[in-house]
Amino acid sequence: MTLLSIQNLTKRFGGLVAVNDVSFDIEAGSIVGLIGPNGSGKTTIFNCIMSIYDVTEGSIQFQGTDITDYKTHEVVNSGLARVSQESNPIARMSVAANIKLFTLPNSVTALSGGADDEEIYEIAARVGLEDALDKQPDSLPHADVRRLEIAKAIATEPELLLLDEPFAGLNQQEIREMSDQIRQLRDDGVTIVIIDHNMRGLMQLVERIMVINNGDWLADDTPEAIAENEAVQQAYLAGTETV
Repeated sequence: MTLLSIQNLTKRFGGLVAVNDVSFDIEAGSIVGLIGPNGSGKTTIFNCIMSIYDVTEGSIQFQGTDITDYKTHEVVNSGLARVSQESNPIARMSVAANIKLFTLPNSVTALSGGADDEEIYEIAARVGLEDALDKQPDSLPHADVRRLEIAKAIATEPELLLLDEPFAGLNQQEIREMSDQIRQLRDDGVTIVIIDHNMRGLMQLVERIMVINNGDWLADDTPEAIAENEAVQQAYLAGTETV
């Protein structure tokens, strides 16, 4: 079943075309990678899906509903969540309180409600943070801060999770552990799209890789086929990264 359908997506910033007529579908239950050299438009696509950026042309459908013109909170309420490149926990709040904030009713007037302690524990346990609930975010190692960002996102109970650079700054052991947690999220029913520059970690995790370059669609195939794709190799060799 197609969960997310992007059709002819274009995003312009003045005279700059950041994303140029891109189309793709994401099937429910999959883990998909989105890659490309720096500045190729990957994060812009995520920002368009989440309505952080307005779409210049094209459409975005989620579960059969056109969400192109939704506001960001409406996108989240429909079942989409996103973890950005930057971690931004509220430092004065505990890990548990940071997670609970994302379980509150999606309203600026919501000052009560949300998940109880048991539910917060269960959310934290999905990413290995169940023993850190009383800690402050600034006392956590980097890998756990990234896990907290994922916990905040899954606290909104998404059907589809967009992860932007989840492996950044992690060592190989931490990447393996996070990959296992991401697979478990998928097994629990969350479809996942990942942007990351760690090609080794990404290719071992995803089932399919989509590639863009300078805003243009370049390739869409299995990790093995993408690794052998000459056009993809040329795009990366022209920059600073290697597949």
